[in-house]
Amino acid sequence: MKKDLHPKAVPCKIIYQGQVVMETLSTRPEIHVDVWSGSHPFWTGEERFVDTEGRVEKFSKRFGDSYRQRK
Repeated sequence: MKKDLHPKAVPCKIIYQGQVVMETLSTRPEIHVDVWSGSHPFWTGEERFVDTEGRVEKFSKRFGDSYRQRK
């Protein structure tokens, strides 16, 4: 292996909403995340629907049910 080619791995804390949720190795000492397996709807069983800027309504208004009828 070439000398000094790979970055140094340091102990890393994964932080979610101000709390340390896990520790691992990384090139950075801290990583702040928005979603992790303990809060993700797939793993928690919660069902969340996030509609940013009314995209569903905009799509429905534009295409209606015509997208379902075509095959």
